[in-house]
Amino acid sequence: MIEAPCRLQVEPLTIEAFRPFGEVLEASDAVRHFTINGGNTERYHDLARLEPGADGRLIVSIFRGLPRSLPFTVSMMERHPKASQAFFPLSGRPYLVVVAPPGEPPTAATLRCFLAGPQQGVNYATGTWHHPLLALDAVSDFLVLDRAGEGPNCDEVTLDPVALIPPAG
Repeated sequence: MIEAPCRLQVEPLTIEAFRPFGEVLEASDAVRHFTINGGNTERYHDLARLEPGADGRLIVSIFRGLPRSLPFTVSMMERHPKASQAFFPLSGRPYLVVVAPPGEPPTAATLRCFLAGPQQGVNYATGTWHHPLLALDAVSDFLVLDRAGEGPNCDEVTLDPVALIPPAG
């Protein structure tokens, strides 16, 4: 017998709600910031703990994600056991972030789904389970900071039962 999918509630992405999974990258009054460059620039300082892992190096890439349609079935998750991975949107569009705590492989019941605003990035802490890029509405580019180095750094699991992200509204 096939189990019905677990229905995920889409939550707003906030610093507090995302803390168990990593950091939210955003220019807001909720983070440390100060004026630099002779008063011409506001610096939002030290937003994430970027971890390249032992024998790794931090690299910068751009990922171009095809849009996903809702409802969307979450049938797999991945994690990077050696390093963190940060995403920052470049296309001015919201996107979805599906995560589960580091450690044992996740189940549909342990997933959380966040709606990230067009000016919010995320940094997945080392080992945090997450779904690959979930762009919405149109092809979207993301600046990505992650690890290059020896050895595999991506574990994937299949969910059974799956989870469902319902349509907006």
